[in-house]
Amino acid sequence: MASAVYNSRLSDSLQAKVTRRRQERISKGMIYALLVSGAFIFMLPLILMMSTSLKSYTEINRYPPTFLPEQVVPTNYTEAWSFPNTMFPRWTFNTVFIIVAVVPGVVLTSSLCAYGFARLKFPGRNLWFTLTLASIMLPSQVTLIPLYILFHKLGWLNSFAPLIVPAWFGGGALNIFLLRQFFMQIPRHLDEAAIIDGAGHLRIWWSIYLPLARPALISVALLTVLFIWNDFLGPMIYLTTPDNFTLALGLNIFRSYFTQVPRNDYIMAISTLMVLPMIVMFLVAQRYIVQGFVTSGLKG
Repeated sequence: MASAVYNSRLSDSLQAKVTRRRQERISKGMIYALLVSGAFIFMLPLILMMSTSLKSYTEINRYPPTFLPEQVVPTNYTEAWSFPNTMFPRWTFNTVFIIVAVVPGVVLTSSLCAYGFARLKFPGRNLWFTLTLASIMLPSQVTLIPLYILFHKLGWLNSFAPLIVPAWFGGGALNIFLLRQFFMQIPRHLDEAAIIDGAGHLRIWWSIYLPLARPALISVALLTVLFIWNDFLGPMIYLTTPDNFTLALGLNIFRSYFTQVPRNDYIMAISTLMVLPMIVMFLVAQRYIVQGFVTSGLKG
C-alpha cells in the first residue's frame, strides 16, 4: 500500500516537472518569437534600403514593387559614388578628419572633468555638476546664433575649427555624466595608494582612471563618432564651399540632383555606404558599449 502511494506521488512529481518544463519551453519560444519579430521590424527599413540600392531603375519604378531585386545591379554603387559634380571621396576625407580631430578632445577633456566631479572636493561641486547636467536640456538652437557670431568674429567660418575646437573644452555634458558615474564605481583605496606613492591628481587620472575606464571611454568615443558622422546642422551652418562639406551635407546635395528625375537606386546606394561603417563599428565594439553603459551605474 505504502509502495503504491509512493509510486503515485513520484509519478505526479515527474508529471509536474514535465509540465513545468513544457511551459517554460513554450514561454521561451514565445519570447524568442517576439524578439525576432521586433528585430525584423526594426531591420526592415535597412533591408529595404539595401534591397533598393541593388535594383535596376526600371525595377524600382515597377508596380507592384518587389521586395528583393530580381536582378542585382552592383554598379549602382560605383556610378553613384562617381556621379558628376559630386566629391564623395573628398567629403568622406573631411568627415574622417573631423572625427580624428574631435574624438581625442572629447575623451580627454570629458574624462578630466568627470574625474574632478567624481573625486575632487571643492566649493560648489554639486551645484556645478547640476548646472552641467541642466545644460543637456538646453536645445542647441538656443546657442546657435551666439556661437555663429563668435566664430564669425574669430574668422573661423567655412573652416573645420567651429566643429573641432569646442570639443576640446569639456567634451559635452552627457559624456561628463557617463564618465563621472563610471569613476564613482572605482574604489577610493586606489587613489589613496597612489597619493601615498606621491602621485598627483593628474597622474592618478592618467595612470589609474583612464585605463580602468576603457569601456566607458570607448562608449563615449563611439557615440562621438556617430554624432559627427550624422551631424548635418553644424556643417550646414559653418561650412559654405563644397570642398569643405561633410558626408551628411554631400548626401543632401546629391539627393537634390534628382528632384526632377528620381534615382532612388543611386540615393539608396550612397545611403547604404554611409550607414554600413556605423553598423560595422557597432558590431565590432558592442561588447565595450554595453559594458560601458552597464558599469556606469547610477551611483551618486
